[in-house]
Amino acid sequence: MMRRRTFTTLLGGAAVAWPISARAQLPERKRRIGVLIPFAETDAFAQSVLAAFRIGLEGLGWLDGRSIQLDYRWAAGDVDRMRAFAKELVALRPDLVLALTTPVAEAVLQESRTIPILFVQVSDPLGSGFVTSLSRPGGNATGFVNMEPTMAGKWVALLKDVAPSVTSIVLLFNPTTAPYAEQFLDPFKAAVASLGAQAEAARLDQSSQLESVAADQGAELRRGLVIMPDAFTWVHREQIISLAARRRLPAIYPLREFAEIGGLLSYGNDRLDQYPRAAIYANRILKGEKPGELPVQAPVKFEMAINLKTAKALGLQVPDKLLAIADEVIE
Repeated sequence: MMRRRTFTTLLGGAAVAWPISARAQLPERKRRIGVLIPFAETDAFAQSVLAAFRIGLEGLGWLDGRSIQLDYRWAAGDVDRMRAFAKELVALRPDLVLALTTPVAEAVLQESRTIPILFVQVSDPLGSGFVTSLSRPGGNATGFVNMEPTMAGKWVALLKDVAPSVTSIVLLFNPTTAPYAEQFLDPFKAAVASLGAQAEAARLDQSSQLESVAADQGAELRRGLVIMPDAFTWVHREQIISLAARRRLPAIYPLREFAEIGGLLSYGNDRLDQYPRAAIYANRILKGEKPGELPVQAPVKFEMAINLKTAKALGLQVPDKLLAIADEVIE
């Protein structure tokens, strides 16, 4: 009887212990990250920055298909698709949504104020209502600022350095995909006025309007363009660059990729630099930190590219001082 009781007790203890041991060895729940991209899936740059984000996550122990699942949606510059995909991703109840650019972040935030949202390439998260403070966002979103309004003054000064004959400068943007552009207008106008030139704003909502804007520019080389960073100008970058070349309009662009395919000059932040940093924030959020307690990060790395072939075609002489500080000179 003593032996039987002892055996029964041990057996019961083992029955209790085994599930506890088994539970300790179970893998953690796979986390889900929705990724909403405003560009086409064939966009090489978009693929490169997302690869940088994935590599950053892998370095922190998050492996796609194992510990995390990444759900991609590609809007190809269509604002309606951004909104539809935002609704679709939120319905999946992800642990985090990575939102590229301002209109995407806006679309996702309209669908959820509870799911953590990490934005990148956003110009004015405070003015857009995404956060209540840059140092302490306070809601369900945080992320990385792409450009600041004071950049407008830098663009104007650089354009005037390269094309001193310019007497009128136009800021080109799509108010739907770049609602933050209005914040750039005052520093843009102030910078243009300080150089004795005339400032104009060209608000476009479709690519077919580009031709009419260029047609209004008047005499060649006396008018210049400043291209705002937004999904519209990125998707139509080849058309804008071709138009500037045909109309002989000196233009400055916000991103290096514009200069690499024929744009005269570019100055802006290194967007690729933001994505490994975004992976660090994603890791912290997945581990339980609240987005509202993570400060919005400013750009830390800027780059300038000059296309000498385009400058020569326009009959422009790029100053040596700019060539000396350029990160990339395309010949």
